[in-house]
This record gives sequence, structure tokens and C-alpha cells, in this order.
Amino acid sequence: MASWRLLRPFSSRLFSLPMSPIRPSQPARAFTRTNITPSPTKTDTFVELAQARRTIYKLGNDSPVPDSKIEDLVHAAILNVPSAFNTQSTRLLVLLHGEHERLWDVVIQIFEGLVNSGAVPETTWRNQTLPKLLGIKGGVGTILFYEDPAHIQLFSKKFALYKDHFEPWAGHSNAMHQYFLWTALESLGFGANLQHYNPLIDAPVAKQWDIPSDWKLVAQLVFGSPEGSPNEKTQKPIADRVKIYGKL
Repeated sequence: MASWRLLRPFSSRLFSLPMSPIRPSQPARAFTRTNITPSPTKTDTFVELAQARRTIYKLGNDSPVPDSKIEDLVHAAILNVPSAFNTQSTRLLVLLHGEHERLWDVVIQIFEGLVNSGAVPETTWRNQTLPKLLGIKGGVGTILFYEDPAHIQLFSKKFALYKDHFEPWAGHSNAMHQYFLWTALESLGFGANLQHYNPLIDAPVAKQWDIPSDWKLVAQLVFGSPEGSPNEKTQKPIADRVKIYGKL
């Protein structure tokens, strides 16, 4: 069976995770797990990391760090990202290099079948979808984000008052794992983009990498060396999206 990383949790150790620069011209940063009171400088660093996280579609297969650093990063996410009632229902599948390429070959084969059946127009496939998938395949790796419904159901039964909320709460935690890893990969020097080819790919991916069939695939985070720039980002007015009361 192909090699892969399936994590929840993979390791119980806590560690300080050094981060390499967001861009070569910027100084290195580090995340720590200390009890020091947050300083404006650390807050600024967090904001800068959030600002640097952008969608990069054109990716290469050059990695600025060893694979062990990526593994450490995924461990940090699975150990430190919160979940409601500490459910810990998020599951991660990490595919690197050849396994990453194999994943996107699977996706391409699925779409070829859709083209042959007439479900996807040939011109759309040749001019849009295929170039996009080949670009994704050219990256370093993919992190697939899952939720374990059976695990969520246990908490729904245990806390019946909140039974209808555990599934959306799990989605919140899953999204935080996505954001954590996307931002942290950017800090290591990677570019990344988030894809959603589920449920088209769920069954063949589960078969190829021995994933329980009841796990729910949520998203795929593709990363690699940034070979292009992000598109221009427009923002709606802050006043339309934020309300603050009691400000001194």
C-alpha cells in the first residue's frame, strides 16, 4: 500500500515549531508555547502571517523545507487547533511528492470519464479543467481534510441538548485546521490553494489510501513552491461587516 500520513493525533509531544520566512527578504519567525504575555510585536507577526496567506494557483515541486518539517507542522495543527467539547473529530491525510501526483492522476481520470459521458463539455475540459488539474499536480503535496461522523455521533448522543450542533461545530474546527495549515505553510515559503473536489473523488481516494468509507471529505489543501502571484483581492467596507460597542 502506498505510504501516507493519517493523523489524529499522531504524536502527543508538544514542541516549539520554528517558522522560516514568509518571503526571503523577511526575518525568520518562530511560534512558541510559552506563558509569556502576548506583546504587540507577536500580535503584529500573527497579523502579518494572516495577510500573507493568499491563494496561489501556479505551483512548482520545489520545497523550501524537508518533509519532516511539514510533518511537524501537521502535528502542531492536530494537537493545538481547538474543537467544541474537545471532540477532536478532524482527520488528516497528507500526500507528498509521488503520492500527491497519484491523487491528482485519480482526479484527472474521474474527469476524463465525465467528459466521455458528456457530463463535462470537451472544450471546458481541455481549456479550463485539465490545465488547472495539471497545475495542481505540479505541486509538492496535498493535505486532505476529513471529518469522522461516527465520532461526532458519540458526542451528539452524550450531550443530547446540543445534538444538532455537533456537526456544524465540527465544521468550524475543520476550517480552523485548514486555516492554520494554509497560513503556516505560507510562513514556510510555500504557496497554496484550497480545493473541493469532493464528493467526486471520495470513493476512489478512500480505496487507494485505505480511508474508512464513512469519513466525510471536506477539502483539499494543495501546496508547492509559489510560481505565480495571487490575484488582486477586493475587500468590502469594514463598516458593513463589523460592529463594535463599548469601545473606550
